[in-house]
Amino acid sequence: MSTAVMRERIAEASPRFKARMAGALNFFSLLTAGLTETFVRGRLNFVGGYIAISSMVVVTLLLYGIFKPVSRGLSLLAASLAFLGLIFEALRWQPQGVNIAIVVHGFYCLLIGYLVFRSTFLPRILGALMAFAGLGWLTYLSLPLVNYLSPYNLATAILAELSLMLWLLVMGVNVQRWKEQARAV
Repeated sequence: MSTAVMRERIAEASPRFKARMAGALNFFSLLTAGLTETFVRGRLNFVGGYIAISSMVVVTLLLYGIFKPVSRGLSLLAASLAFLGLIFEALRWQPQGVNIAIVVHGFYCLLIGYLVFRSTFLPRILGALMAFAGLGWLTYLSLPLVNYLSPYNLATAILAELSLMLWLLVMGVNVQRWKEQARAV
């Protein structure tokens, strides 16, 4: 199958299918990263991390397509931030102990939360939860704050972010409202 045919099929896929794929790949990424960070050392740890990062690249592209009808510019900014964070994660860049990838991911979550809140095809509470996750990730800007709030900031950020991904996995998006919002743009 040629690349052009594959691109056409992906472009023609329903927004609900894309949302479910984003939710599934996000869970796969989180599971892969969590298991490799916990149980694997050495080179395999890097491989597991890169598999998780690759999955998140696809999730980012899927979410860009889903939220483009809400705001093309903000969706592009969110995707750009996600890619920047993934690059920092791949490089494992942590100047002075600050995990820059997590901080950038916090800003990404804030933008996605805003896009979810502004969308007509997802419940607004998911946008608020995603913004809350972003605030949890932003605590990583300050090492003393992270040490003080840990592990509660990590748990709340993960649970809040997973609420959106679980919704996308199980329910997807309201296709009729997504199409209406896409036509309005």
